[in-house]
Amino acid sequence: MGKGGALSESVVRKIVLSYTYVAVWIFLSFTVIVYNKYILDKKLYNWPYPISLTMIHMAFCSSLAFAAVRVFKLVEPVALTRRAYLTSVLPIGALYSLSLWLSNSAYIYLSVSFIQMLKALMPVAVYSIAILLKKDSYRPTTMSNMVAISVGVAIAAYGEAKYDSWGVFLQLGAVVFEATRLVMIQILLNSKGITLNPITSLYYVAPSCLAFLSVPWIFVELPMLRSQITDFHFDFLIFGTNSLCAFALNLAVFLLVGKTSALTMNVAGVVKDWLLIAFSWSVIKDIVTPLNLFGYGLAFLGVGYYNHSKLQAMKANEAQKKAPEDEEVGKLLAEKDGDGTGKKSDTPA
Repeated sequence: MGKGGALSESVVRKIVLSYTYVAVWIFLSFTVIVYNKYILDKKLYNWPYPISLTMIHMAFCSSLAFAAVRVFKLVEPVALTRRAYLTSVLPIGALYSLSLWLSNSAYIYLSVSFIQMLKALMPVAVYSIAILLKKDSYRPTTMSNMVAISVGVAIAAYGEAKYDSWGVFLQLGAVVFEATRLVMIQILLNSKGITLNPITSLYYVAPSCLAFLSVPWIFVELPMLRSQITDFHFDFLIFGTNSLCAFALNLAVFLLVGKTSALTMNVAGVVKDWLLIAFSWSVIKDIVTPLNLFGYGLAFLGVGYYNHSKLQAMKANEAQKKAPEDEEVGKLLAEKDGDGTGKKSDTPA
């Protein structure tokens, strides 16, 4: 009974910790999205400079990551050659900078709720790009699922009360670049045995993002900022807390994926999206139409089925890996029983 009680307590503790990681990630992701919307929206804080905001995040994250790795020695840096950095890390940094730039830009033109609905296309983009880059195989059932998700998002877009084509273009571009980044991580990092946690990821990737973003910033936003320099005063409280939330979100991603799984994060992401849609409708007073909800509900079912299929595939792979081990154990036990039987037969009656 004592052992059973101890086991039960450890299981309960593990479940509580898992739900805590999920809750922290949902809270921080929710906060960063709403905070970015607040800063960028012309009707709220009215600072519509997404490249500048993203560069502030990258500068802040680069500084903290550098301090953690080089100053306080909290994390060991990964041994990367110059060639590995140029061929593996820089392309991912370029894709990440484009994804962040476009996704933050979309908040100027679209509601928070509609952006979350468009993000449901992420599995479609990841699967399609993985097929193009030969990291996944074409399966009719999976592609049918992707079509269902796309139809649901299309219905949600058709029912959007404040539809903006440019905003949709920006968000879809962000989805494509983010999906490409996720696939390229498998190709350029994981396949080469390079593993980066959030601190080392920010240490290597954030400075390259900052460098890439500085190019469009010079031509797009710097002239506008110069014209308004007399009217603008940098708010350290707003931008400092916003950047701190973005940094904390990266750590929360590491905790959630490291302590649970990437699939758990996908499922938690669906919960977060529904919470954001409810918040956008009830607090920000964005218009959410019945057709919006119907379309996103269809996409939600498709994403849920996709996550379920991935879970079943993971279980099948684990069972397949475990089967040879069980077979080997069975053979050893059979040999042991055979030896025991042989010894018994040799003994005289």
